[in-house]
Amino acid sequence: MTAGNRQRLDKWLWFARIVKTRDAAASLIEAGHVRLNRNKVTKPAHDVKPGDVLTIVLHSGVRVLKVEGLAPRRGPASAARLLYREPDAPRTDAANAQKEDASAAGNC
Repeated sequence: MTAGNRQRLDKWLWFARIVKTRDAAASLIEAGHVRLNRNKVTKPAHDVKPGDVLTIVLHSGVRVLKVEGLAPRRGPASAARLLYREPDAPRTDAANAQKEDASAAGNC
């Protein structure tokens, strides 16, 4: 149940499409593979709110996500991507081009 600006962690992971099922989210949390603001969380009912930072250990690696929003239900993937931001995401092509231009100017 969403209480104002908070939501259960297991629901949020499922709504944000980080895991395929809510049961998988609960299992991931109970196994100790989720940290909330650098603190290990083991209860699926733990609240999450916008601004929180989650560190999640998945089979594909470690993901760091900043919670940007909450959802009333599980929607399409395009809506799920709006619920979080990855602070350590790789640079975009435009940012890489800017970096290359700056380094090329310094080599003259």
